[in-house]
Amino acid sequence: MAKLYFHYSTMNAGKSTVLLQASHNYIERGMRTYMLTARFDKRAGQGRIASRIGIGEAADTFEPGEDLFEKIKARLDAGPCACVFIDEAQFLEKDQIWQLARAVDDLKIPIMCYGLRVDFQGELFPGSAALLALADEMREVRTICWCGKKATMVVRHGDDGQVLTTGDQVQIGGNETYVSLCRRHWREAMEKTG
Repeated sequence: MAKLYFHYSTMNAGKSTVLLQASHNYIERGMRTYMLTARFDKRAGQGRIASRIGIGEAADTFEPGEDLFEKIKARLDAGPCACVFIDEAQFLEKDQIWQLARAVDDLKIPIMCYGLRVDFQGELFPGSAALLALADEMREVRTICWCGKKATMVVRHGDDGQVLTTGDQVQIGGNETYVSLCRRHWREAMEKTG
């Protein structure tokens, strides 16, 4: 039975690695997958899902306002597809999450979304909030804080290396910009600069 999955974590937890491995498992068994990522995230190149450990694959892209039910339906009409994988799912809009749920229900295709749960200010991303509400199954991809406890939060550093407490919710960056922390150390970092 098809389900909508949400695999969530903080930055640098290996979400893209897990996504690429899961897609590879389907392909290795002779099945095709359909991978999507945010169009504006060009860190690994336009339309590419890549991991920090050096693996990556070409992917289609999504952008705000795009009808993902129709996009997935068009892909299924073009040929067999066993599963849809979506990276950077936090950037999806609420309406797009409903479109994914409809694709699962009506097109009978499993959809696995991978993304951040909260931003650097501890707020849910709109796409993540909708996935938390609508996903059939949720799985945490765990990573650790420098202290060894489970990291559930992330801080953003400015160009000067200082922790930022304000700014746009979305800023594309990697290891040089974001650090995953446990709640206690995130709170201490935010209080120290706030």
